[in-house]
Amino acid sequence: MSTRRESRECSLKMLYMFDNCKASIESVYRFFDGYFPKGKAYRVFAINLFEGVCENKEEIDSFINQYAKNWELDRMAVVDRNIIRLGIYEIMANQNTSINIIIDEAVEISKKYSTKDSGKFINGILDKLKFIRTHKDLRNCSLI
Repeated sequence: MSTRRESRECSLKMLYMFDNCKASIESVYRFFDGYFPKGKAYRVFAINLFEGVCENKEEIDSFINQYAKNWELDRMAVVDRNIIRLGIYEIMANQNTSINIIIDEAVEISKKYSTKDSGKFINGILDKLKFIRTHKDLRNCSLI
């Protein structure tokens, strides 16, 4: 497994705890401090993803609400919702990674942590954002 994949999976677990258990950011850090020891290469990227999603959650969730037709955030599976959040944040904030790689990673992670149909759902929403990101002017987006 790649270091980036480990980071994304670790961030997903952190987001799951934050979202589903209503844990504070500080308690999530304390809990996961043993899970990703300071010497692990994926630690910094995992924390950056987690913090980025938390700091931009309102804007990320507005994207989800806009493009997840007939789905409300609270009706989505917690894992799917947070994989989508991670993907959106990374697409909007990470100019160094191909959007296709980010989407593929989200779909692969969904295969491991969610249902067999989740990948299609996640891919559909992130694909819409890919289209916007590559075809429209997003300078007004605060994530960029």
